[in-house]
Amino acid sequence: MISTAIRLARVGSGSELAAAAVLGLGYPCIMLAALIPNLWFFAAAVAATYLADQHLHQRGSYLVNRLGKVRAGLSIRFLVRQLLLILLLARMELAEQTIFYVTIAGLLLFYALQAPHGALVTLIRLRRRMPVVTRNIDLSMLRIPAAPPRRLLNRSAEKMLHLDVFAVLGVLAAVESGQSAFGYAGLALTLVLAIAYVAALLPFTRRGRRVPPVNTVLEGIDGWLRGYRPTTVLYFSGSRESAYQVNMWLDTMKQLDDRPLIILRERHIVPQLGPTSVPVICVPSATHLMNMDLSTVRVALYAANVGKNIHMLRIPTMKHVFIGHGDSDKVASINPYSKVYDEVWSAGRAGRDRYALADVGVRDEDIVEVGRPQLAPIQTWSGTPKNPVPTVLYAPTWEGWDDNPGNTSLLLAGENIVRRLLEAPEPVRVLYKPHPFTGTRSPQAKAVHERITAMVEKAAAERATDPRWAEESSALRAGQSAARAELARIEARLGELGAGGNGNGKVKTGKDEAETSRDALPDLAREAELATLRDEWNAAYWRSFGWWEHRVVTGAEPRLYDCFNESDGMVSDISSVVSDFIASGKPYAVTDSAELGAEEFKKQNTAVRAAVILSNDAQQLGELLAAITGGESADTLAEDRRELKEYLLGPDEPASIVQFNDAVRALAAKSEARNLGVAQRTGVEVAVTAADPSDSAPEATGLDTTVAG
Repeated sequence: MISTAIRLARVGSGSELAAAAVLGLGYPCIMLAALIPNLWFFAAAVAATYLADQHLHQRGSYLVNRLGKVRAGLSIRFLVRQLLLILLLARMELAEQTIFYVTIAGLLLFYALQAPHGALVTLIRLRRRMPVVTRNIDLSMLRIPAAPPRRLLNRSAEKMLHLDVFAVLGVLAAVESGQSAFGYAGLALTLVLAIAYVAALLPFTRRGRRVPPVNTVLEGIDGWLRGYRPTTVLYFSGSRESAYQVNMWLDTMKQLDDRPLIILRERHIVPQLGPTSVPVICVPSATHLMNMDLSTVRVALYAANVGKNIHMLRIPTMKHVFIGHGDSDKVASINPYSKVYDEVWSAGRAGRDRYALADVGVRDEDIVEVGRPQLAPIQTWSGTPKNPVPTVLYAPTWEGWDDNPGNTSLLLAGENIVRRLLEAPEPVRVLYKPHPFTGTRSPQAKAVHERITAMVEKAAAERATDPRWAEESSALRAGQSAARAELARIEARLGELGAGGNGNGKVKTGKDEAETSRDALPDLAREAELATLRDEWNAAYWRSFGWWEHRVVTGAEPRLYDCFNESDGMVSDISSVVSDFIASGKPYAVTDSAELGAEEFKKQNTAVRAAVILSNDAQQLGELLAAITGGESADTLAEDRRELKEYLLGPDEPASIVQFNDAVRALAAKSEARNLGVAQRTGVEVAVTAADPSDSAPEATGLDTTVAG
């Protein structure tokens, strides 16, 4: 019942739900206490609402935003509480005394200070906002000043309004003691602190504390671009939740032989970006992007089909390539939008055949097979489970944008899958890792996800007390304690490096965007240490609990491929997760949620041709478990998986990153030839890049080093 209430209220935890209930009940109690009147009842109700409000803001609760939408925002809540304080004074027959009028005057003055405070905060933020956000780019020529202290701007309205607590306490103390001086002192302290807060903001409005004007910043970026001369761009636009789609390409971009650049379109993606030494420019404005000097870029790579791609696709001097964010049999992998690109790169032959069968206008000669460079960390299966208890990963995809039953197994089969794994005749460890988008569109999918999470956590708790594992638990206890200590050490070091916990490497500082752009310079040593720490964190994470313990894995860490390596088999849906898992050679199962039938399901979806096909009741899971634990004789699909791996992902040799680099060079040469041809035919000069692709990037001096064609 509590979980249902949490879901309906759209709060993140039981404590948030409790705080919301206290806030909702507290104000009627304050009004009742003022009307009775009862001073101590009033004081207790006021304190409860203060604490509840503070807790909801600290947790960043969704409910706080919703209250503003129904005219019960932060300022209104404080104003109502103060009005009820005035009512309390009147009901206690103090309306004719000086404290009554001083309280009204003091609170009015306090509210009068909210306007300059809010205006200054807004002005400072606007004047600190740059037209672009960067990483790994030297912006010293812009002389960006330091940001105001975080404590001044972070949750500023909440901090300012909470200064009234001194006035409220002082007035209540005056009523209780009969000494008006307490009330005057409390009101004075509130006003002095509010004035001091406003005064503290004033120095940051001076010209010397602002970021340079828009044109100056854009000219500085163009100067850097002329010095760096980027040749290959990874372009990305998307929501916060879609950041994984660009993160999966960061290592590949770093390994390119030429001069890579990452261009983002939304500011919220920058904090979500993983660690990389590749230069990054976030350009929210289409006008700024279209006026940016990208004349040396020859290849633009696109990880998603989104409307904002048109702002880059319009540039004829570069070749445009759709690389996607996974290789699967989903409809997204044969999107007709793909025909706007010069080429579409797929992992293996399957991608080419997929477009041919779909007949959506993508020509066969425009498809290039480049493998999947991201799959290098996936370990090949030894043929037997890693531990005495086999581990099965359940990694369903999300519900998609429509209600097609084939989108995800979660809705119709998810609970059956997990239940059968948990109740298998021979013990199985279950890892449940849902798609990051799960439940974002469908409340039903979110509810199923929560029930599955509860099932796995309950089974984990029961297994922890099962005497069958007592001996193993005792033997591993020292190692688990050491692993947890190792996790704490690694996370402390990550904090020192300015990275988030769990090894994700995302920067978490008190700096604003302008200061972060100024200071986020390439640091290869830091990047290498973060990569090492991330691997160490992952290893310690799996050692921190028993190899028989069930686990729900959400968030960025552990990474999906780390879950692949930890598992002995997988259950999933039609998505790139299946195609990637095939690289491991391990047994896997896919659910036919649309109930097409095994033959038709295999016919329509290449990636399931070597899978155990599950119906929605998941009765066939025994075949998957037999393939995992029964050796070669029971694993009847082993050879099919080997053949399918090459068909989907391409050959093992040459390495995928080599294939990818070769494809970039070949397309860059086509782009160069096109630009030279245009220059010869029209007499219009076209900037060309250095002929030698191995030429290292010059120092970012801001000098124009492009050559006219």
